[in-house]
Amino acid sequence: MLRKLNGPQTMGNSRAFWAGFVAMLAIALLYPAVSDPYDVGNVAYLLIFTLTALGLSLMWGYTGMFSFGQTAFFGVAGYSYGVISINLAASGAMTLLCLLGAIAVAALFALLLGYFLIYGRVSGVFFGIVTFATTLALAAFFGQTAGPEWAIGQARFNGFNGMIGMPPLELPWSGDVIVLEGNALYYFVLGLLLVIYLGLRVLVNSRFGNVLVAIREDPLRTELLGYDVRKYQLVAFVIGSSLAALSGGLYTAWGQFIPPASMGLPAAAMPIIWVAFSGRQDLTATMVGTFLLLLMFQTITVYSQQYALILMGFLLLLTVLLVPSGFVYGIARSLSLIGRRDKPGPEPVLRAGAEGPSS
Repeated sequence: MLRKLNGPQTMGNSRAFWAGFVAMLAIALLYPAVSDPYDVGNVAYLLIFTLTALGLSLMWGYTGMFSFGQTAFFGVAGYSYGVISINLAASGAMTLLCLLGAIAVAALFALLLGYFLIYGRVSGVFFGIVTFATTLALAAFFGQTAGPEWAIGQARFNGFNGMIGMPPLELPWSGDVIVLEGNALYYFVLGLLLVIYLGLRVLVNSRFGNVLVAIREDPLRTELLGYDVRKYQLVAFVIGSSLAALSGGLYTAWGQFIPPASMGLPAAAMPIIWVAFSGRQDLTATMVGTFLLLLMFQTITVYSQQYALILMGFLLLLTVLLVPSGFVYGIARSLSLIGRRDKPGPEPVLRAGAEGPSS
């Protein structure tokens, strides 16, 4: 029997939380009615990046895999969407299929990279170093693709200027199409975020999530109890990377371009800061904190991008020194929004022999 030192974080088991959650959802649904289209589109842009943070929370906070490569899958999906959609001259429902194809390409890349890292027993800080090196290598590669020879069919990479010309997402509706921009994009992204957030909550509070947390706490002991640790890690890595890919595909369709800078050093560091500041071991804290940080960062960037980056670094330093569990999570805990995990009672357990000997 393996007793988990810390079960999956479950902010949101209290009635107060769910009442607040429903209230915030109602506000989010009504927001476009009281705001101008520019602000609505801007909020949709911020929500897109929240998906990347949720994926990192699953990998880092729940499974213990510190990945510095979220923007690698973000960029791969973005460029893949451009290549597929431009060459197919996609429109209507075909654009959604192009988005799914781009996510599939990035997920396959994550599967291959994760397989060699995880089954090669690369872990700890070295896992972060390799994923970070992969991100910078991709950014450097796409940055030098300015020549006309760097193209796949009709889709040119355009070097540091980035790929352009891909179509926005479109939804077929009553014989016509709805272009996903403004309010339509906002509701589409909000719906995706809600479904993914609730789906991840179910996942991390299931037996699968219990195993992930056990791996985070003591991978060797979990393996000795018969769980295939590497399989669980690989699944979590692919899911988290696919969420970053979804974010990259949506971003590319939203702006109709994707630059190599989206995978550069500043961009690669941002998800780490969002998740660490918010509370990497809690999905709700990650989602709320990431959105607030993005909003603050964007507001400050209007005046000075350098000051915004300095502030992000300062917040990360404060988090590491003062609140390692995350500021948003710490505030929620002080307000008693953390559910039954922190209350006295029997702790959940993992039992030996659940899968047989691990490979």
